[in-house]
Formats: sequence, C-alpha cells, structure tokens
Amino acid sequence: MLGYGYQTLAQELNRLGKIYPFLQTACIGQSAMGRDIHALRIGHGTKEIHFNAAMHANEWITAPLLMQFVEDLACAYARGTAWQGRNIRRILSEYALWAVPMVNPDGVELVLHGLPEEHPHREALLAWNKGSLSFINWKANIRGVDLNDQFPAHWEEEKLRREHDGPGERDYGGEAPLSEPEAAALAEFTECHDFELVVALHTQGREIYWNYRDYEPAEAETLAERLALASNYEAVKLTGSDAGYKDWFIQQFRRPGFTVEVGLGVNPLPVETFALLYEEVVPILLTALEL
Repeated sequence: MLGYGYQTLAQELNRLGKIYPFLQTACIGQSAMGRDIHALRIGHGTKEIHFNAAMHANEWITAPLLMQFVEDLACAYARGTAWQGRNIRRILSEYALWAVPMVNPDGVELVLHGLPEEHPHREALLAWNKGSLSFINWKANIRGVDLNDQFPAHWEEEKLRREHDGPGERDYGGEAPLSEPEAAALAEFTECHDFELVVALHTQGREIYWNYRDYEPAEAETLAERLALASNYEAVKLTGSDAGYKDWFIQQFRRPGFTVEVGLGVNPLPVETFALLYEEVVPILLTALEL
C-alpha cells in the first residue's frame, strides 16, 4: 500500500460488498470536486454508532485503518468466530456501525498524487500553497478549508483564535459553518441518524479527546478512560478548541463523542507503520462499539 486514495477506497468497497453481501454501502454526499463520500454499514442492531476518518487530507492513513477494521469485523461476523475475545455476532446484533472512511477525498488525492497540470483548481492551490508543488502537509479540502474547523460549535471563536483569514493548507474555517460540501454532508448524515456515540479518527499523538465545554454527558470521562485503557493512549480533557466534528456532536446531541489521535510522529505517518497503528486502534474501536 503506497497510498490509500479515492480509487483504492472505491475498489475496496466493491470487493468487500461482493465477499460480504450483508455490508450496506451508501453515498452521503459529494466533495467539492464531485467525488462520492462513501459510508459503510455493518450490523443490524437498533443502537447506531458512527466512526469517520480522513477528514484531514494528510491523515489519509486513517481511511485504510477504518476499512481494515470493518473488513475484520465482517470476517468474524460471517464466520461466527470471536475476535479479540469478543463475540462479534452478539455485538452486531445489538449495534449497527456506520463508517465513513474518507470524509475529504479531494484533499487525500492532492496529498497522495500532487497537482496535475490539468487540475481545475491548480492556480488557486499553488497560490494558497505559497507556490510549492509539494502538498504533503495539506490538511484542508480542495478549497483550502479545514473541515474540522467547519462545524457550528462556537465556530466564530475558533475563527478568531486561528487567525487564518483565507484558504490554505490548514486551520482556515471557511466563510461560514458548513460552507463546505464535505462538512455539510457529514452533519446532515449525523442528523439523519440516532448515533449513541461517534469516533473521529485523526493522527497523531496517541491521545483521546472526549469533552466539549461541559456539554458532554456525565459518563464521557469514564468512557474515555476505558478507551485509553484498551490502547495505552491518554484520555485528554481539551480546552481552547472549537468547531470540530466531535465538538458539534457533543453540543448538539449531548452524547459521547471522541477524537482519537492515532500513532506518533509527523503527518502523514509513514505507511510502513500501518500494522503497528492498526494494532493500537483495534482495541479502541472494539471498545467503543461496546460502550
């Protein structure tokens, strides 16, 4: 796996759908460049859970981590075998997991494949990237908006704090909350479901953020400690941060929301670390499914 881009994701969804017909796929919206934002459902329980990944372009490795997790869940479910000591059929009779593995497909493509001559946004992207053709540090979507600064949870305060008044590789929250189609699609998708909890996968730091301005439910810290215990990550009470997906979810629904910062190092984390990262993230996601 040299890099896990949009085409790879589409191929993997197709492959998994053929092997495991009980997997349900859906499109929750389109990116700024018209790419489908895919969702995948496993389980038929009445309680719904949501995990998402690759909201930040140079954190693309979270997409294959989430896809591998869904595949391993599906395999254990199909065979009726335990996985990591857990009865997967029992879990998936109680819960349904909705995974959105690549929230920011345009940004991921930019990081992995660079800027072709014929790219429709070439001129603007070069200007926003200070003339550099290397987009390895790019976190934003194709319009230079950081999708995890896009949600209506004290968005104005985050905008002032960031001091980025225009598009760029990171930290620009856009002209208004949910101005970007990717963020709007994820918000609408979330509102259409009754998620018990959500987990957003990011890199890096080996930390789990669980709170938001005291809107989180009373049990949130205990749940975060359980996730941390499963993984040797640290549960961190975060302050001075707004407008993220988990912030909005907690504020809007008063239910547990977590941002998991996978691994350690400099983004994008090297693909050679995939196996190690996966080993770290599996216990977190399995524990989250049972919280």
